[in-house]
Amino acid sequence: MDWSKNKIKEFQKDLLSWYDANKKPLPWRQTTEPYKIWISEIMSQQTQVETVIPYFERFMNKYPTVESLAQADDTELLKLWEGLGYYSRARNLKIAAQEIVNEYNGKFPDNLKEILSLKGIGPYTAAAIASISFDLAEPAIDGNLMRVTSRIFELECDISKSSSRKIFDEHLRKLISKKRPGDFNQGLMDLGSLVCSPKKPKCETCPLNKYCAAAADGKQLNYPVKTKKLKQKELYYTAFALENSLGEYYLEKRPSKGLLADMWTFPLTELSSVDFEKIITDGAVSKNIIMPELPESISKMEYVDNFTHVFSHQKWHIVLIKLKSEERFEIADKFLSEDKIWVHYDPKNLTEYNKSLGFSDNKKSHEQIPLAGPQVKMFDILDRLNF
Repeated sequence: MDWSKNKIKEFQKDLLSWYDANKKPLPWRQTTEPYKIWISEIMSQQTQVETVIPYFERFMNKYPTVESLAQADDTELLKLWEGLGYYSRARNLKIAAQEIVNEYNGKFPDNLKEILSLKGIGPYTAAAIASISFDLAEPAIDGNLMRVTSRIFELECDISKSSSRKIFDEHLRKLISKKRPGDFNQGLMDLGSLVCSPKKPKCETCPLNKYCAAAADGKQLNYPVKTKKLKQKELYYTAFALENSLGEYYLEKRPSKGLLADMWTFPLTELSSVDFEKIITDGAVSKNIIMPELPESISKMEYVDNFTHVFSHQKWHIVLIKLKSEERFEIADKFLSEDKIWVHYDPKNLTEYNKSLGFSDNKKSHEQIPLAGPQVKMFDILDRLNF
């Protein structure tokens, strides 16, 4: 990069002026407190900003300090995270909070090396915190910054390769404002989101148009260079919604490691793609489905609906089956292991319901346990179709 100092200053001025006039009104931009910046950045990974806002506000109400997060109940923390996905992020937040409390006396570290040492914090998040909260001139290199930078300089490096990060870092480290590094990073993020979009960049309104080599050459859509992602693995499942005579649903807890660890869902069994297609085409339960172990014998199975839940590396295609038990039965919770539970789905009437049956208020509602993302969809389907 052979830009003069004056050109770099003009670039910074144009970007920061645009940011001051057009920045997104996000709640975490009203502060530079590292704890809040950290939480917002972790939540925003793989998640749209608009989706994050209510989660961020609820999280701050529940865990206003790093100390409160360090002492969080795991079940309550995962429940609060429900719907954001990638639940390891929530678990890592608590571990990192404990590290901050135990190793830094509750004070967030103020240098890049120590920030990076915290559980679950990678180069981008560390640089974002360092620049926004501590005014350190560290480029926070995310997808938006790579797209904008690759177009400005017509960089041919493949952004899907980790080795390319060094090239972007070298360019951005020369450009970043030393006086306002956090605003510089956030300005490029907003520009990439609002103006320099992947498929339809608004070059005519871009404040950096005059600096952009790709725009001058009419090659904006050639950048960034990126190899195609590996195809997501397609998996097929049957989900079994067993409701007892008391209006409770039977859920099972997933293993403590792996996808959706420690989250709750209906029992799931694998299904072939052929049987999946047959069920959704015929609207009837296939004889080939594998039945899970259930606490009661079943008299009726009814196909409800199907849907697809997308993960970063997998697609789950799920058929939802509603089950009826053979006869009215009393619930013996004491016979269930800790990874199996009956939950009531109508939390509004739960207390009144418990009292009418002579129960104390310790009967579980689905709102008291962390549900897996597919499970949230399944309850929504049952509610929508009045099953």
